[in-house]
Amino acid sequence: MTEKFTLAIDQSTSATKFLLFDDQAGLRHRLSLEHRQYYPKAGWVEHDPAEIIENIYKGVEVLLNNSGVAPGDIVSVAITNQRESVLVWDAATSKPVSPVIVWQCQRGAAICAELKNKGYEEMLRSRTGLIIDPYFSASGVQWILEEIPGLKERARAGELRMGTMDSWLIWNLTGGRVHATDQTNASRTLLYNIHSLSWDREILSLFGIPESMLPRVLACDQVFGNTDFRGLLPRAVPIAGVLGDSHGALVGQSCFTPGMGKATYGTGSSVMVNIGSTPLKAPEGLVTSVAFAALGKTYYAFEGNIHCTGATIKWMEDELGLLTGSAESEALALSVDDNAGVYLVPAFAGLGAPWWKPDARAIICGLTRGSNRAHLVRAGLEAIAYQVKDLVDLMLSQAGTTLEELRVDGGPVRNRFLMQFQADMLNAPINVSPIEEASALGAVYMNFLAQGRVRSLEQLSQLKIRKEQLRPRMNAAQREQLYAGWQQAVKMIL
Repeated sequence: MTEKFTLAIDQSTSATKFLLFDDQAGLRHRLSLEHRQYYPKAGWVEHDPAEIIENIYKGVEVLLNNSGVAPGDIVSVAITNQRESVLVWDAATSKPVSPVIVWQCQRGAAICAELKNKGYEEMLRSRTGLIIDPYFSASGVQWILEEIPGLKERARAGELRMGTMDSWLIWNLTGGRVHATDQTNASRTLLYNIHSLSWDREILSLFGIPESMLPRVLACDQVFGNTDFRGLLPRAVPIAGVLGDSHGALVGQSCFTPGMGKATYGTGSSVMVNIGSTPLKAPEGLVTSVAFAALGKTYYAFEGNIHCTGATIKWMEDELGLLTGSAESEALALSVDDNAGVYLVPAFAGLGAPWWKPDARAIICGLTRGSNRAHLVRAGLEAIAYQVKDLVDLMLSQAGTTLEELRVDGGPVRNRFLMQFQADMLNAPINVSPIEEASALGAVYMNFLAQGRVRSLEQLSQLKIRKEQLRPRMNAAQREQLYAGWQQAVKMIL
């Protein structure tokens, strides 16, 4: 009997990953295809939606050729994705009429500022769990409809559709037959009422978005449609298990119990903690989102979002030429004893949680004639850990508890300097998943529930893969001194 596989597609900010999991959720094969990042104006970030779709078909074809897995042995597809990024397309032709407005993009900042000035912040926060910020999808959609000629009228006529990247993939993979999203992605748009679990008509009106543009919202563990990837598979297989990448990582890390949390390190980072089945109001600086929806229940989470973590390393490589690859950052950071007083605050796309200051700009401070590239690279890596600490400390202070451990995942967790420094800053163990693609694993878990392969969260927990633990080594005085320097650096741009 031949093995059967689930294909997980992880459509992230910098690349699309293709991962084959066996029936025990073991990762057997992987492939990644990068796509271009576009920066047409200061603070603007775009993707080409057509390029991403073509990469989907190209990636599946290459993966099948390289893995040796027969196309007929892929029995289902799971999807996880960059969340708030949004686009608009023609319902009749399936052609995009806008670029992908990436979650890092600040072009909706003026729209958000106007809504704040008009006093809508509390209403929006109470219904959506989110704050008014261009990070979330709504202002991007409004900008598309208002600034691209003719689109507002076409939207009112019912000719256009909008969606986050999961919707865009599902629409294309099903040949335009299915326009759907899941609860987690919907909860990151600033248009979804997390109490009624429905699109909020008053909020849609506020942003000038016709309801006809919106996808149907399903639970994460449902079947969304079927696809054969334009004939690459011998028969259509179900698309089952869909959720945003940070939520996928929470599920993939088996954080099913209230109080359990994780940090996902990617282009940006998400720190998320499960708060159970009640959508509690988040502390100032954090937001409330749907954590996941499965087995007929919706679970919620507190979350803090950092705009630039892995993107900081990429910037040092691409724009400054300090690195020949991200792997070199670890060795460079370890080549010096400390940061020599150098701090980098990576506000390249504003500051996210807990400050939510979209107009903040990055700084490097503390430079002397003795500062070198190793100090700057080390400062960039340390900045990632400081930002995670900012959020964890806020969550813990509100909860009145201490951190037992932090479960971590994502590409940057391979950097042992960063992970050890993170443990030192938090003064708590870091549990590193051996599967950096925890988001894809979480989508597969939802897929298994949708397919009836497992029937409970407890069963999913039993599939949990053993993690590597790093424990803190730094003394309290050194920790406090370093963190005080970071806080001072941040104050310079607030």
